[in-house]
Amino acid sequence: MERFRSLMLPLAMLAGYFFSGWLSALAPLTPTLIFLMLFVTFCRVTPSQMKFTLLHAWLLLFQFGVAAVVYAVAVRFDATSAQGLMICVYAPTAVSAVVIASMLGADIATMATFTLLSNTAVALSAPVVFSFIGPHAALPFWESFFLVFRRVIPILVLPFVLAFLVKRIMPRVHEAIGRYQIISFYLWTFSLMIVTGQTVVILSQFDGTDFWREVVMAAVAFVICVVQFRAGRAMGGRFGDKPAGGQSLGQKNTVLAIWMTQSYLDPVASVAPASYVLWQNIVNSWQIWRSRSQEKRAGK
Repeated sequence: MERFRSLMLPLAMLAGYFFSGWLSALAPLTPTLIFLMLFVTFCRVTPSQMKFTLLHAWLLLFQFGVAAVVYAVAVRFDATSAQGLMICVYAPTAVSAVVIASMLGADIATMATFTLLSNTAVALSAPVVFSFIGPHAALPFWESFFLVFRRVIPILVLPFVLAFLVKRIMPRVHEAIGRYQIISFYLWTFSLMIVTGQTVVILSQFDGTDFWREVVMAAVAFVICVVQFRAGRAMGGRFGDKPAGGQSLGQKNTVLAIWMTQSYLDPVASVAPASYVLWQNIVNSWQIWRSRSQEKRAGK
């Protein structure tokens, strides 16, 4: 069973590729799946455990500071590519990162706290950022603000509130859900199939006129992905939690990133976050496989 779980992410991506047409039609289910994943995960932590730390401050500084640097450098060469590559850094931490991080031994409270911080910070700052870049820069501030805010906050806040209420009203149910965290992993696997299918459909919509631009964006997105995982693990290592640091910076909410790019920036720029979906899950598959291998060797 453990070996099968380590293969589930690449198998999910393959299924998403071969059945992209059917699975992309299930995209409206993604917010519900994210909600359920978060609810199950938050049933494992309590509000008193969720505290802002210096690690969170460094991670946020990297997320916003490096995003600005990437855009400032890339825009000198190509504005569209700069938008896509910037989003690969600026995008908030994926809610599913908590699930993967827990499988790698990260502290759940640390991950849950940063996931809320990262997504809320992007929800609040995105309207300002998009008012300066992209073809939709002329969109009224409050209109863009509520579009992003309405998309992110309910998915993040309501599962936490619900988990808190269940703990108060039905503590035994809360405890039982907390013991079966693997449910989140299976939900994420299904979500990954849908997101991969959606990514394949997005990439197939572009014609050949921007072929080399798309190749360059995908290649640089891979470099950005690796750098973020490594930088996050380095920061986390200084605070005794490499997995939490790595997943916080490396695993992005690509569904939100693709939506923001297509809604506010040049749609061609969505190639970068779309390819990031594949890169981050290849890294996650490798990390899970390595973690399981190390556990088996330690068991012997």
